Amino acid sequence: MMKIFLIVVGIAAASVILFLAVTGPGKNKTDHQGEEKSMATTALDTATFASGCFWCVEAVFQNLKGVQSVVSGYTGGSTVDPTYEEVCSGSTGHAEACQIVYDSKVITYPELLEVFWKTHDPTTLNRQGNDSGTQYRSAIFYHNEEQKKLAEHYKRELGSSGVFDAPIVTEIVPFTKFYSAENYHQNYFNEHGAQPYCLFVIRPKVEKFKKVFKDKLKEK
Repeated sequence: MMKIFLIVVGIAAASVILFLAVTGPGKNKTDHQGEEKSMATTALDTATFASGCFWCVEAVFQNLKGVQSVVSGYTGGSTVDPTYEEVCSGSTGHAEACQIVYDSKVITYPELLEVFWKTHDPTTLNRQGNDSGTQYRSAIFYHNEEQKKLAEHYKRELGSSGVFDAPIVTEIVPFTKFYSAENYHQNYFNEHGAQPYCLFVIRPKVEKFKKVFKDKLKEK
């Protein structure tokens, strides 16, 4: 499926960042539920977000201190082990999403939510920029009741803050199963930075993100 080469415009104001901070490829797929169980004995936690093209989501969250890994994949649908082409058809019910493994002693779930809300438009239904379809929907797939509570709190507070001119349509739903995308989708921006979509869509988003969240970036 062809990606549209337009720059995604940032939408949340800096004041909301402060408010949120205070309140709170060939195919080689892997089922990450097993990884999640093994992390129970470590300091690592998991977050799963969908906010448009997973190349963009991955490129943003990879830069955060405390984030151990970001895997692009598919979740929220009914098709078992879907392919990229199937997901793009809109027939699987899956969203393009990223599974984020992070050290909660370094970065918290509320801080991840802060980045999530800031780096996409949660008011556009099944669309981010010119990428449209249910696979590009805004969604939080919570792994436990605490994540659910926090996500719902932020959504309510943002909705009543007046920052957005339209209602927030982000889904907050329980995590079920995550399927890793094909190998060529992983680490896409870092490996294909000269591609037009990377240059005109992902790079401006990442550069803006780095300016806003410079205190949360990994050291190079």
